[in-house]
Amino acid sequence: MAKILLVGIDGLNLNTALESGLAPNLKSLHKKGFFTWLETAVPTLSGPSWSTLLTGATYSEHQVSDNLFLNHELNSFPDFLSLAAHKNSEIKTFAAAGWPPLIDPAGIGPVIRQRVEDQRRGHHRLVVRDGETYGYIKIDAEIANFSNYYINRHGPDASFVYFCDVDDAGHIYGSEHEEYLSAIGRVDSYLGRLLMSVKERVEQHNEEWIVAVVTDHGHKPEGGHGGDSPAERQSFLMARGLGRKNPEWNEKIEPFHVAKLLLQELN
Repeated sequence: MAKILLVGIDGLNLNTALESGLAPNLKSLHKKGFFTWLETAVPTLSGPSWSTLLTGATYSEHQVSDNLFLNHELNSFPDFLSLAAHKNSEIKTFAAAGWPPLIDPAGIGPVIRQRVEDQRRGHHRLVVRDGETYGYIKIDAEIANFSNYYINRHGPDASFVYFCDVDDAGHIYGSEHEEYLSAIGRVDSYLGRLLMSVKERVEQHNEEWIVAVVTDHGHKPEGGHGGDSPAERQSFLMARGLGRKNPEWNEKIEPFHVAKLLLQELN
């Protein structure tokens, strides 16, 4: 059974990242791992898109239509960490995010379930931060630090780590501005640290891992998303096997296939 780490990078225009020279870790994963393009459904917003990617439900099923999560049906569609734990009660899971709707039980959502009993017995760990209030440059760094420590020390079976600095910069400056590129460089460095932690787990504990990276949507050159332009709808899935071969997935993948593909690797 492989251990799974899914890294979510919000609002990333991958071609911009690969061409910038500031994302060596993304470039390496793109070159050496499994890769395919995805097409995000409209509206190209974080709420609907992450709900689909993390649960495997379509927009019409989970009913998340925007970032307010009004009248959603997420209670009927567990996230992939919860689905993994349902199949095997001994699986240990971890999630960390600075956008509250993904994890925070006190707000709207969340997409990732609390599973309080699993937390009590040490089988589920959540890290919740608020980048909307304190800024994603600061909060993404905190998410990276804790995730790196926890994955290296504890090696959870299935994890989701989320960064929003790139998306935030895209909204403020646009996706062609140097601040957007700087954010890509910062998040790529966090990805590199996570990869090093996984490699250490492989070497020290003889484990098998799959590190996957995905985005929810892109950005228009002037910044912003939500529409149906190619720049906004472009997403991707890349995955690298560490201590094992790369996953052999069909390249014709829809966003709602991602959760199922990850779960299959846990069997």
